[in-house]
Amino acid sequence: MTAPTPHPSTEGLTPYPVGLLLAGRRVVVVGGGQVAQRRLPALIASGADVQLISPTTTPAVHAMADAGELTWHERRYQDGDLADTWYALVATDDPAVNTAVSAEAELRRVFCARSDDAAAATAWTPASGRDGGATVAVLTGDPRHSAALRNAIVDGLRDGSLAARQYRERTPGVALVGGGPGDPDLITVRGRRLLADADVVVADRLAPRELLAELPPHVEVIDASKIPYGRYMAQEAINHTLVEHAKAGKFVVRLKGGDPYVFGRGGEELLACVEAGIPVTVVPGISSSISVPAAVGIPVTHRGMTHEFTVISGHVGPDERSLTNWDALAQMTGTLVLLMAVDKIGAIAARLIAAGRAGDTPVAVVQEGTTAAQRRVDATLATVADRVAAEGVKPPAVIVVGDVVNVLGG
Repeated sequence: MTAPTPHPSTEGLTPYPVGLLLAGRRVVVVGGGQVAQRRLPALIASGADVQLISPTTTPAVHAMADAGELTWHERRYQDGDLADTWYALVATDDPAVNTAVSAEAELRRVFCARSDDAAAATAWTPASGRDGGATVAVLTGDPRHSAALRNAIVDGLRDGSLAARQYRERTPGVALVGGGPGDPDLITVRGRRLLADADVVVADRLAPRELLAELPPHVEVIDASKIPYGRYMAQEAINHTLVEHAKAGKFVVRLKGGDPYVFGRGGEELLACVEAGIPVTVVPGISSSISVPAAVGIPVTHRGMTHEFTVISGHVGPDERSLTNWDALAQMTGTLVLLMAVDKIGAIAARLIAAGRAGDTPVAVVQEGTTAAQRRVDATLATVADRVAAEGVKPPAVIVVGDVVNVLGG
């Protein structure tokens, strides 16, 4: 894609867009600084035989060389370095070196991009991005303008606001997508892209509701919390819904709060689809067990304070059919993160104290984390049950137990 208003130094120059297939072909990059650091990953991903010429590099570029992703010649550029080269990129801060490399490239008929002077180059590096199987490349002659256009196009493709998305072929199947802790901006890029591709969305009540409002009108949205057959048949009914819609040729997104595999029963849904011969894509989500504490300034680990954190489902209390070793948890010094535990927090706190955890251990209860309704209630193990009742805390809430609660003086 080209734009009608190039940078003044490139006025009148009209680039010819082309995609270079560089796999196995020699590419020379002169300069190992920040510009090269940004350009090298795409060249490496293309499969090019990358030869880097520079007396010094950034640590990130050095790591690429150590990993064998490129060959680093630890010296200055020398005439003849472009022999048998298909493409060259000049990215030094020395104009004389850049001019010399450009001159050799011209003599050898090697296309050469220059980071310092687009008008003096024979190739421009586009601002590029990917969405699914598509690569978007923008050339304007002005890197900032190109990047802004690239971002607008790729963002539009990813969130479905560009109409061109409707022409992409959909493959029947199921995607188990973690929607994150509640803030719609915290879903992954891949999750948002798949959501925009969906024919059917089966949504949890904890999935970010704002994302559903962005779906095109043809998308069927099924509220998983209202699927019939009763409480104990609900998961079986959800599995059936996913399989049947996929078998009907639809692309189905199962949108969950948090991460599908962190108390999200994603494993059960995966097995149901696999047993039915349905292809499944799993997209991890940002788990509320980590992100919600972070949203209120609580790191679940902190150097010198805790070497571990444990995530526990509080859906089943200590005196019920719980599989959790509560006595062992009480003896640990690390952070405990309790999910789905609002109703059971009194019994859980009492069990932890009885098994040896100090009653004055700090506790934070975070309701509706990362959303506009977020609030934090502080207590101790000995007082948390009364505080939760007095403050009227309702699910969903994440409960953090441990000294990390007070890292920032909470």
